[in-house]
Amino acid sequence: MFRFLLLTSLAAMALAEMRPEPRYIEDMSERVVGGEDAQPNSWPWQISLQYRSGSSYFHTCGGTLIAPGWVMTAAHCVDRPSTYRVVIGEHDLKKDSGKEQIKSVSKIHIHPNWNPSSVAQGWDIALLRLSSDATLNSDVKLGLLPPSGQILPHNNVCYVTGWGRTYTGGPLPNILQQAVLPLVGHKECTASDWWGSTVKDSMVCGGGGDKAGCNGDSGGPLNCLVNGRYQVTGIASFVSGYGCNYPKKPTVFTRVSAYINWMDSIMN
Repeated sequence: MFRFLLLTSLAAMALAEMRPEPRYIEDMSERVVGGEDAQPNSWPWQISLQYRSGSSYFHTCGGTLIAPGWVMTAAHCVDRPSTYRVVIGEHDLKKDSGKEQIKSVSKIHIHPNWNPSSVAQGWDIALLRLSSDATLNSDVKLGLLPPSGQILPHNNVCYVTGWGRTYTGGPLPNILQQAVLPLVGHKECTASDWWGSTVKDSMVCGGGGDKAGCNGDSGGPLNCLVNGRYQVTGIASFVSGYGCNYPKKPTVFTRVSAYINWMDSIMN
């Protein structure tokens, strides 16, 4: 279920969640490391991507509702055959609050340059067409996307959110987690004692200390504060194989602003 990748002498692992049956894809950690319970529906664009095993569905990745009929997630979350559904308005995976909207996935659009054998090459983005549009309300809203090409400054305030592991190898939480994850500038993140050349221009880093994304957070948003509003700056992609919150190996996200034109071409 986990695949460990040799990345310029550094091991890295994608962030999808472990599945009960044998799979070749690796998953992100079970919960946000160093996080806390989010307030119910305080991140109303966050979704739970789930796959079917037998007669049940299980959380595997996060994602972002970006249009009533579209969800953005990581390519490595959906690049193998499975039956998927999206749960919108979710907070506690084990409890039904009545606010949830469950949608099947009618079509998966994976970026054509995605290479399943190497998450470090980038292009880790996919769009999911839902079977029917979500109903927008106070608990279900669209994630704000950045303008094409936007680069945010080092230490910009951001939050990672998801149902991923709370520590490397730990259990999955039922309640959505959140953690402050300051953005790490490209210059800082690509320093030789940080990620070096593993991190590409189409990626963005967050954290690098005691807080991080982990297995199960893959595909979920990096929510960054810009002009008083949170926008979805990144898509959770991978962490170090040495551990989700390994020093100087911040969580790596697909930089959404690098893919706006591609997303527009698919959705339009």
